[in-house]
Amino acid sequence: MKEQDTIKLRTIQRTEDDSSESELFTDGKYNKRDDGGWEIVYEDTEATGFEGSVTRIQVTDDNVVSIIRSGSSNSNLMLEVGKKHFCLYSTPFGDMTMGVRTSLIENKLNQDGGSLHLKYTLDINSAYLSENEVIMEVIKN
Repeated sequence: MKEQDTIKLRTIQRTEDDSSESELFTDGKYNKRDDGGWEIVYEDTEATGFEGSVTRIQVTDDNVVSIIRSGSSNSNLMLEVGKKHFCLYSTPFGDMTMGVRTSLIENKLNQDGGSLHLKYTLDINSAYLSENEVIMEVIKN
């Protein structure tokens, strides 16, 4: 059985009224994709607020990032610098369509692990929701 890799996840969220930051260390899997990109997979916990879900982050070799969450919460965010994507986001209260505009994808992933830095803005019905920053570090075990 393959040993789990260590995923360090730091998230920063800024809204018009507030700012919050969290840091999480979790076990996960880190693999090279058939298309030349990378995939990071981890189980969400109470600490992420999505307990019962699995998050899969797929990075293509041309730096398009998909953040796919499935299980108790479902979402599929597509991040591509300079473009706005509309993504479905499911909550216990119903489904929403969110706009995602990405300003930064800094991909330093390689066969030994590495890091992924993302900055993006979310909106619902074109109304600003939050500015988000995710800094991920993968430590191969």
